[in-house]
Amino acid sequence: VQLQAFGGGLVQAGGFLRLSCAASGRTFSNYAMGWFRQAPGKEREFVSAIRWSSGSTYYADSVKGRSTISRDNARNTVYLQMNSLKPEDTAVYSCEAGSRVMLSMIRRALAYDYWGQGTLVTVSS
Repeated sequence: VQLQAFGGGLVQAGGFLRLSCAASGRTFSNYAMGWFRQAPGKEREFVSAIRWSSGSTYYADSVKGRSTISRDNARNTVYLQMNSLKPEDTAVYSCEAGSRVMLSMIRRALAYDYWGQGTLVTVSS
């Protein structure tokens, strides 16, 4: 399984970015896909997740209302659209995939089976 995240970059506060996570190596129809981020000196934190089959979505309170997670079945790609970016959104963002992620664990990185290299998002004030 390979997960490759890309789309990060430098953006001014108030701007937007769309992150992509390209998944390959197996069928992900029964998987949950999660985005996590880690800022310098801080612990890794949940950002958003989506269940591939149902399309159910989940967001951290810190990004709710500003972000939208979606998936493209044909491209095996999950997207994270982030709007109204804030300096505190600065972090390395990575995607994870899990085949048996219970609802109670969907915000826990340890619940996922695979993760990929991250992409750096820097938001300047």
